[in-house]
Amino acid sequence: MKNSERTNVFLVEDDRNFGSVLKAYLEINDFNVEWENDGGKALARFNGLNCDICVLDVMLPGLDGFSIAREIRKSKPEMPFVFLTAKTLKEDILQGFDIGAEDYITKPFDSEVLVAKLRAIINRMNRANVADRANESYLIGDYTYHAIHRLLSKPGFEQKLSPTEGKLLELLCENKNTLLSRSKALKVIWQNDNYFTARTMDVYITKLRKFLKDDPRIEIENLHSSGFILWVRE
Repeated sequence: MKNSERTNVFLVEDDRNFGSVLKAYLEINDFNVEWENDGGKALARFNGLNCDICVLDVMLPGLDGFSIAREIRKSKPEMPFVFLTAKTLKEDILQGFDIGAEDYITKPFDSEVLVAKLRAIINRMNRANVADRANESYLIGDYTYHAIHRLLSKPGFEQKLSPTEGKLLELLCENKNTLLSRSKALKVIWQNDNYFTARTMDVYITKLRKFLKDDPRIEIENLHSSGFILWVRE
């Protein structure tokens, strides 16, 4: 996630009036927002999303915000949370932070404060990601892909990749010699998996094949309707 991209927020708030207003305010401030007002439906909704941060009301019908966060942590342990609540009991605040909350905001609150907190969290995550990836590279046969610089190189050859080319190659490398599903790649990079984005991805796959063509051990195989495999044979 880069600063130039809109942050995807999953908002779970059962008060329909407040939830609607908060969703609109966040969107005005350049966030993409998916809103769910039923705690019991939140997990199923979350599993179909590509979100960057969760804003969860604590008191919800069906399933409370703490329980939702615990379940999300099982599949996405790095997902950041901000809890919203009218409760100010120390035990509840400590429970939220024990789950791993980035912040805990008591109602009523100023929406500008929430926006500022979300931006601070995202900026902190971006700085951490850059630091973690500073030395990250992938070996692909004779090639090396330096993710932070989006540079594909081998002796006598260097190719700077576009952001989309780089992210797609990175996904392929992370799944080297195994299937990268078409649906996963489309949702991670383009946030949807419709016909037009699928055709767009095929164009980028063709570009990556061209960049890697000088090493005969490398193949990007297209498994019809399923996805792609980056084969790197010894």
